[in-house]
Amino acid sequence: MNIIEGSSTNNPEEFYASLKEKLEATHDFPEDYLFKFIVANDPAKLTEIYRVFDDVKFTLNNRESKNGKYTSLSISAFVLDADQVIKIYQEVGKIEEVMML
Repeated sequence: MNIIEGSSTNNPEEFYASLKEKLEATHDFPEDYLFKFIVANDPAKLTEIYRVFDDVKFTLNNRESKNGKYTSLSISAFVLDADQVIKIYQEVGKIEEVMML
């Protein structure tokens, strides 16, 4: 999933620079940051996402869709700065069929 699909720019560098600016303006790092993802209910995909958070202290909430086809993940992770948030989004963005909210 390409995180810049819904943005007004198609340039990843511009998108992430803008995201960093917004994160730094609205968050007081270090802090717990809430990441939200929707993924097909596939244990392998879920494991791939969890691995991105291996070196981060986090709590996890997940919920299956009504028909069991998808799982929504809410991951509250302790991050040090906006760069770490962006790095996590970039790593999860490499996993196919993950929707980032």
